[in-house]
Amino acid sequence: MSQKITAAITAVAGWVPEDRLTNFDLEKMVDTNDEWIRTRTGITERRILKGEGLATSDMVAPAVLDLCKKRGIDPKEIDCLIVATVTPDMVFPATANIVCDKIGASNAWGFDLSAACSGFLFALSTGASFIETGRYKKVVVVGADKMSSIIDYTDRNTCVLFGDGAACVLLEANEEGYGIQDSILRTDGAGRNFLHMKAGGSLKPASIETVTNKEHYAYQEGQQVFKFAVKGMADVSAELLEKNNLTGEDIAWLVPHQANLRIIDATANRMGLPKEKVMINIGKYGNTTAATIPLCLWEWEKQLHKGDNIVLAAFGGGFTWGATWIKWAYESN
Repeated sequence: MSQKITAAITAVAGWVPEDRLTNFDLEKMVDTNDEWIRTRTGITERRILKGEGLATSDMVAPAVLDLCKKRGIDPKEIDCLIVATVTPDMVFPATANIVCDKIGASNAWGFDLSAACSGFLFALSTGASFIETGRYKKVVVVGADKMSSIIDYTDRNTCVLFGDGAACVLLEANEEGYGIQDSILRTDGAGRNFLHMKAGGSLKPASIETVTNKEHYAYQEGQQVFKFAVKGMADVSAELLEKNNLTGEDIAWLVPHQANLRIIDATANRMGLPKEKVMINIGKYGNTTAATIPLCLWEWEKQLHKGDNIVLAAFGGGFTWGATWIKWAYESN
């Protein structure tokens, strides 16, 4: 009997802009200070994509090219490319389309997926299903956001939180039981009032008024979001462990969405995980929305071992949230 096909991550890559926006830079822009930002969020600096005519696809393209190089494949071998983002280059065509053109992935089809900070998890689950059916051999899943394009740098509540970045994984079929084991994904549209962008969609198309009123920036009611995020991310991670008869001792790493250090701590505590099993890089990148989880995988890749149980957890605007259990499929050299 043939073994069940699972979708395994076989390579991971990332790309972040060179320009850094530090807390000390922000002190000159808004009424805030380094100590206040660090104690409340854990962020010291974030990367910003600067330059005329540069968009999300300009971060994704080098990341995917590096991914192909690491795996030793040609971009033409990619069957499907999914880009999780809330900052697409344009409303249409999809950023995935643009990226495929930029990297020469001429045999791939692709699309964008919008689920805010949970985007990478939603896209990973979607990409995995394409592999599990046996229909596609190589699916690239990307999390990328140019958050600086939708942040109001006069609003001290939001401008300290976000940064720009992109990271991606390659999914391929595995018959040894490695790869994506289970996911619990959730949405609740009632949360949309607390975290959204007011204008730019079909509800409120761009006008002189919407621009003047600064309605094309991310809007967040921080305390409400924090409350829901702590509960949502911690609950779903604990539920995933329970469902699969796992405890914190079975988990090698928690890869949490990097929104706020306090949310990350609450999730780790709920799962019974010590700090040394939690990937945290929010200090140097801030919240890169859909890119945070794959950026962690990229940075920690060399510390991951074949067979490691890894839990990815996220919470985002919408509200969207979820957790995914992965058995790592390779040794990084």
